[in-house]
Amino acid sequence: MSPTVSHKDSSRQRRPGPVNHCLDVKSGPLPPGVWEEEPSADGVGGEGDTEALLRAAGGRAPRAPRGCRAELGSILLLLLLYVLQGIPLGLAGSVPLLLQSHNASYTDQAFFSFVFWPFSLKLLWAPLVDAVYVRGFGRRKSWLVPTQYVLGLFMLYLSTQVERLLAGADGRGPDVRALTLAFFLFEFLAATQDIAVDGWALTMLSRENVGYASTCNSVGQTAGYFLGNVLFLALESADFCNKYLRAEPQPRGLVTLGDFLFFWGTVFLITTTLVALLKKENTEVIPSKEETKGITDTYKLLFTIIKMPAVMTFCLMILTAKIGFSAADAVTGLKLVEEGVPKEHLALLAVPMVPLQIILPLIISKYTAGPQPLNVFYKAMPYRLLLGLEYALMVWWTPKVAHQGGFPIYYYIIVLLSYALHQITLYSMYVSIMAFNAKVSDPLIGGTYMTLLNTVSNLGGNWPSTVALWLVDPLTVKECSGVSDQNCWTPEAVELCKNLGGSCVTTLDGYYVESIICVIIGFAWWFFFGPKFKNLQDEAPSSWKCRRSN
Repeated sequence: MSPTVSHKDSSRQRRPGPVNHCLDVKSGPLPPGVWEEEPSADGVGGEGDTEALLRAAGGRAPRAPRGCRAELGSILLLLLLYVLQGIPLGLAGSVPLLLQSHNASYTDQAFFSFVFWPFSLKLLWAPLVDAVYVRGFGRRKSWLVPTQYVLGLFMLYLSTQVERLLAGADGRGPDVRALTLAFFLFEFLAATQDIAVDGWALTMLSRENVGYASTCNSVGQTAGYFLGNVLFLALESADFCNKYLRAEPQPRGLVTLGDFLFFWGTVFLITTTLVALLKKENTEVIPSKEETKGITDTYKLLFTIIKMPAVMTFCLMILTAKIGFSAADAVTGLKLVEEGVPKEHLALLAVPMVPLQIILPLIISKYTAGPQPLNVFYKAMPYRLLLGLEYALMVWWTPKVAHQGGFPIYYYIIVLLSYALHQITLYSMYVSIMAFNAKVSDPLIGGTYMTLLNTVSNLGGNWPSTVALWLVDPLTVKECSGVSDQNCWTPEAVELCKNLGGSCVTTLDGYYVESIICVIIGFAWWFFFGPKFKNLQDEAPSSWKCRRSN
């Protein structure tokens, strides 16, 4: 539970850590264009996965099966690339907590939340990454190497500026606009690296070992997110370092955000240089019929899919289904920090959640594997909505149990149990949607179809979170205590109140107002639209087939 009590279905992040802007599905790379005769890479292990079928030149018989030990180097390289992919996600997820520590407003937090959108919008430029490349250098390296070099250099530059941006000019608070622009570009580059690595994963390994790609993705990105978020927040905290890592107290943590960016920028540059010089791309692939005929054809295909009545209905419903969770998911963690809960303690709650996050999809998939996966989504929704009210009660209760600047152990146990229950409902809905997307996707265009549905699902979590953060301040009512005929409705009024010797006191917190409104909207959606949403799984298979003109 950190700046946003994680919602896995809101972004690219594979595992919802305590911070969540964090979570989307693994969509396969989009089909190649016409620049070269390359096979389609629309999934792992499927019919379209001929890119991973390696043969000798001249159409000879396939080579003998290779064990994973024979490709251990490639597997470890993939793992490292996915770890590097998780670092920007974790760092971006830690910034809202740092902003909260610097007294940033919730309007500022909402503005910064746009940073997490590139991973949900990468479908817009994925066809370009897949189609344009330099044959002599390699289809995936043509994008991976330049992108990672730019990422590394950008991190080195940002390391010299980020502390100034967090402190702000003249002590007026963080420069949120500059931070948002910087980290948006940061995440855009990371999303582009993600497209390249996902595509390379299918050709780097032989057919019998290509299944390890998803394992490398899951383990690597989880580890990278942990390093960039949980580990950084712990090492950045003076209290945590003084309590657990130092013999003598110091006024600051072991590292700053600038130090962390400089270290990983250096790692990016060294790693990218080694990959560029030492790793060759596999060119022994079987030419096969392409899923699309080029970049233009891919975009036409996407437009054709989304115009289908069944798909249009699904998109409209999934874009509104998560409004009811937005206050709980996006604001609760920040409110806990505002009430005095150390941000590093919230981040560390992700550690005991890891086993649960591994086991839950395995258990839930047994109930979503049948012909009606959306039943699980429908049944889990009211429980997740009620947990939103429980989160609001927990925030209200937090200052009442604080003592001597800290919180008792039973408080953290209750927070951890609440987070665990939230994860159960979250994963139930997430796995259900992923199973439905896989069920209805046209197998002839599976990669593009699945990526589109997953992108819409992710946007359905992103935009309500941004709006929820934006509305906290306008819904909050403050009065100027100690000065008559003075209010605190605007920043100027707040400053005037302080100059007159008064202080602004919150009489109605917008978070509680928003929590109630969101839950009401959520239950209204569940009651009126939930049955119609479930009925989508009863549509005839032909309703989801895309008729293309060749």
